[in-house]
Amino acid sequence: MNTTLEERKAKALEYMKIARVNNINDTIRYLKDNGLWIIGTDGKAQNYYYDQDLTGPIGLIIGSEGFGMNKLVSENCDILVKIPMKGKITSLNASVAAGIMIYNILDKREG
Repeated sequence: MNTTLEERKAKALEYMKIARVNNINDTIRYLKDNGLWIIGTDGKAQNYYYDQDLTGPIGLIIGSEGFGMNKLVSENCDILVKIPMKGKITSLNASVAAGIMIYNILDKREG
């Protein structure tokens, strides 16, 4: 049976925990109070994502394309990491950055 792209996307959502929030900083504090480490991606971070321990409970924040995270969100993260860039490219599409981070997290947990 052939399925459309929209149907495949909808099916993928059945397996993911997604929440919409009104205030990201209140949500970060709530998650931290409940044992999650908050990892934020920021091109100006000192550490690369692959050098971090990503095996525990994590809340992942992906900055917006080209602009990153706002200052308060960045300050509320436990760890800021960056994805290495090559050449003149300075940022990735947010979905690409999320894919890289999620794959790495799963790989470290399974490997």
